[in-house]
Amino acid sequence: MRFRVRGPSGQSTVTLDDTATINDLRGQIAEKTGLTSFDVKYGYPDLKPLDIDSLQPEQNILELGINLNGEQLIVAQRESASATPQPQNEPSSFSSQQMRPPPATATSQKPENSADDPPEVASPDHAGTFVLRVMPDDNSCLFRAVGAAVMGDMDTMVELRSIVAGAIQSNPSEYTAVVLGKNPDEYCKWIQNEDSWGGAIELKILSEYFNIEICSIDVQTLHMFQFNEGAPTRCVVVYSGVHYDVLALSPSDPPYTHADPFTQIDTKIFEAVDPVVLEKAQEVCQILQSKHYYTDTSGFLVRCNTCGETFTGEKGAVQHATATGHYDFGESS
Repeated sequence: MRFRVRGPSGQSTVTLDDTATINDLRGQIAEKTGLTSFDVKYGYPDLKPLDIDSLQPEQNILELGINLNGEQLIVAQRESASATPQPQNEPSSFSSQQMRPPPATATSQKPENSADDPPEVASPDHAGTFVLRVMPDDNSCLFRAVGAAVMGDMDTMVELRSIVAGAIQSNPSEYTAVVLGKNPDEYCKWIQNEDSWGGAIELKILSEYFNIEICSIDVQTLHMFQFNEGAPTRCVVVYSGVHYDVLALSPSDPPYTHADPFTQIDTKIFEAVDPVVLEKAQEVCQILQSKHYYTDTSGFLVRCNTCGETFTGEKGAVQHATATGHYDFGESS
């Protein structure tokens, strides 16, 4: 059976054979989402709970009477549980991003240990060097990274934001208030604001619009999430907790360890059948991880710009926004 797992940090494809048990299912969900305690629902859009905890661990999945083949499982962290670190593509605040950013705004900044000297990974197979191309410090780094890859221009943020809004308006049954975290019309207005961050919703929409697989790799955990998996080509964006950059292949001479500074000659779109690209992308991210090129948003100190209160991590900011209606957040010094 083959199905998708959609969690706070994006979506992944899972394949299990007919002998798979509930324990196998739980393990795959934990691996794909990075969550240790979670609730599962299925049957989108009329979601029904799948209470894994009430089932016998060794029970065969086929005995459930639920056909998971082709299904999409919606996974959410239990409110009382703490999750292991997981990829978070930029939300409107420091939310567990990828599918439901909360209604707050914050300033996007690269981590303190920024890649002023981006890692360069040799790739003789491509006669070039894989390198991180760093995007500007603004609230449009996701759109800049994707634009640099698919349109060859990182200054196409306004157009890409409009594409996202149009897709949401054209698919009301898919992009509901439950999925978006707010009324769709409000979300469309919000995402077109230059101060609003993008996340998994935006990566999903843009990957489908351009018919390209967008791979998002989280530096802190090295988890990779693939949007529009199965497309003929792919690009790779690198997420560092509060910032996105893009992976590029620069043509170079042997030993292929020095990227050309001129980004105009980069390749940022790759054939999906080329496994070396993802291997080199992981190498780049491993180097970035060793340099601590990421921000741990679970311990991030957040300040409410409306009332001045401070909170630790995304959870505190989201709870404050829900209780007070204050949606303007930034990093607290």
